[in-house]
This record gives sequence, C-alpha cells and structure tokens, in this order.
Amino acid sequence: MKKLISTTLSVIVPLFLFAQAGHIMQGIGATNMSMGGAATAQPLDINGALHWNPAAISAFDKKILSVNAGLFFSSPELSSTVPTPGGPMSGITKDDRGISIMPAVAMVWGKKNSKHTFGLSAFGISGFGVTFPESNSNPINMPQSSGGFGRIESDYQLMQVGITYSYKISDKVSIGIAPTFNYAALELAPNPLASPSSEKGYPVSDKASAFGAGGQVGIYYNSGEGLKLGASYKTQQYFSDFIFNNKYLDGSTAPDVKFQMNYPAIFSAGIGFSKGLIDAAFDYRYVTYENTQGFEAKGWTNNASVKGFGWNNISVVSAGLQYKGIKKLPLRAGYTFSSNPISSELAFFSTPATAIIKNAFQFGFGYEFSNKVTVNAVYHHGSSGGSTSGPLLSPMMISGSNPYGAVPGSLVSYKMTTDMLMFGINYNF
Repeated sequence: MKKLISTTLSVIVPLFLFAQAGHIMQGIGATNMSMGGAATAQPLDINGALHWNPAAISAFDKKILSVNAGLFFSSPELSSTVPTPGGPMSGITKDDRGISIMPAVAMVWGKKNSKHTFGLSAFGISGFGVTFPESNSNPINMPQSSGGFGRIESDYQLMQVGITYSYKISDKVSIGIAPTFNYAALELAPNPLASPSSEKGYPVSDKASAFGAGGQVGIYYNSGEGLKLGASYKTQQYFSDFIFNNKYLDGSTAPDVKFQMNYPAIFSAGIGFSKGLIDAAFDYRYVTYENTQGFEAKGWTNNASVKGFGWNNISVVSAGLQYKGIKKLPLRAGYTFSSNPISSELAFFSTPATAIIKNAFQFGFGYEFSNKVTVNAVYHHGSSGGSTSGPLLSPMMISGSNPYGAVPGSLVSYKMTTDMLMFGINYNF
C-alpha cells in the first residue's frame, strides 16, 4: 500500500502545474473589464472592440491610444486525500504566488465620414502560474523524503497582437477582420508532459516558448436609435510546439519533450442599448475546447505522461451597465458567468484548475480630465463558485472498467478566488 501511495503521488503532483493553460480573460482593459467583458455590440472603448469584435472599431472617428495595466492576485486552494493502512490522509495547501501584471496596449485610427478604420493591439490575454509550498499535512505537497513532491511551481504567459481593419458597408452596418499573432511561454516543475523515470521521477522543465497565429472576423450593426447588435468569430490560435528542456531533481539531464497547445476558437454574439444616461451591454460566448489541440485529448500515454486535459466546450455570459449621470465621471458595473469545462471523472488532470472562475463581479469608473485624456479604473472579484473534485488517477490502476485509473478511496478538490485592480489611460489625438 505504501508503494501504491508513493507511486500515485508521483503521478498526481506534476499535473497541478498546468491549471492556467486554458484561461479566457473575460475582459480587456479597465473599461471593458468593468462592463463584465461585454463589448461585441457595445464598443464603449477601443480595447473591448479590438478584442471581441473587429467590426466595432468603426464606432470611433478619431485617433485614440489606450494603455492599461492590471495587478492580478489569485488564491487557489488545493486539497487531497489518499488511502493509507491507518485510514485516509488529507490536507490543504494554499497558493503563495503573489501578484501578476496584466498589460493591454491599443490604438485605433479613425476619421469622421470615413468608411475605413484601423487598429493595432497588444493584449496579455492569459498569464498566471501556481506556487504551492511544501507541506507536512497535504499528501501532494509533502517533502520528497515522505513520498510527496514538496514545492510545486508553474509559470505561463500568453500575449496576443492584432492588426484590425473595419469597413462601413453603410451608416448602420460595418464588417471587420483582424489577423492575430501570439507568443506564449510556459515553465513547469515538475513536468507532467514528460515520461517519468522509475528512479528519478518526473523532471523539471525550463521555460519553453511557442508562437501562434489565427484571426477574427465580425459584423456590427448600430440602428442609430439606441439598439446595437454584433457578432464575431475568433479562430483557434494555432501554435508551434513547446519544446521543454528537462532536468531531473538531482540535476541530471532528462529527455526533451514537445507539446502543442492551441488557444480555443470563440464565437461571440452581443446586444447593446444606449439611451440618455445609460449604456447597457450583453454578450454570449461559446468556447470550443473540445476541438482544440492540447485540450481535446485526455488520459495517459503508454509512458505515464499526460495526453491532454479533456476539457468540454463552455458558455460564457457577460453583462454590463454604464451610468453617465455624474459629469465627467461615468460609473460602471459588470457580471460574468462561465460554465466549467472540467468533468468530475477528469478533474484530476486539471488540478488545481485555478483558471476556472464561475462568477465574476466588476465595478469601475472613468474620469475625464479633458477632451483628450480619460483615466479608467476597475476592481474585479471572481470565485470558482465552489470546489471541483474527483478521484485521483494513476496509470497503474487502468482497466477495462476503470479507463482513467481512478484510485479507490482518493479525492482531489480545488477552488479559488481572484482579485484585480486595473488602471488605464485613454488619449484622444
């Protein structure tokens, strides 16, 4: 039994590091974030329009520069239970990674009475990691001498650059297109994508990088009487392989590993309404993880490495409201709901899925210093809405009736909250 527990732990721990890989930021920039990310049919600022619907930048008839930066803090909490001869052993570990920075820079070139609008953007659309310190109570994070893996860390960033063009078919209808270019970096310790050594366990990777490309198309309708409609499709972002240079914990060289992980395609549809002092927005998104390389595969390889995460497609709903009754000080509130892509039987492969936020609440405002300069701010709080849980999985336990190797009497459970303060400056030339 002790050998089984030790082997199970050696398989479990590395998977924790990959939780942030599929995260979809619900908004870009302080204004769009404060509206819950809703912008497909309500382009209140250039960041939301550039990211969610390229056609919507036709709403801007001047040259605008926007610079935003957010201070993001997440609080994942991981618990695990393993069977022992003396009864179940359980524990909890909290993340101590600290603050991450989320940047966003954008510019739009618009002109009155012109059918053509251009945009350029550089957005950090995902960028997190986990740091679980060594624990003497949680089986997963126990010292290596006790059968655990001690301190566990990961680091992931994804930057996307878009070049956007919008054309006005008429006074009410615009279409848009935006090729997108991506850079991603990922570091894992230990690395679950590598096959373990029977003597040295799983290796630790260096920071690997990958480049990707895709595109986005959209359509935008403004009735001129308050009602606005919009729809867009962002293709899957196709990446080159991450090539990990690995080392075992004793410093010896381990075999390199290649892994391809794309960014999922996203369908967006929205409705907006503006009347007097109120701007309202509602968006629906459909994220297609099931057809995305790195997420569609699930389970183990024959060498005890991870095939993929087996995530399901998800729906995301965003809603926002802006009140302009205070001179030069618009107030905003937004809400975002996201379904969970992780099934219980596969929860282990995404442990801890710190990227999964079910409910997010945002409150923000802007202040117009002049006709040219506006400062925006937002506070975000998100929650996983409870725990995602399932059995621990081991390739040694695979059978015809147990295809993923669920370990009897075991459990892994995780939940999290997120908080962010973001500030932005818009300059109208």
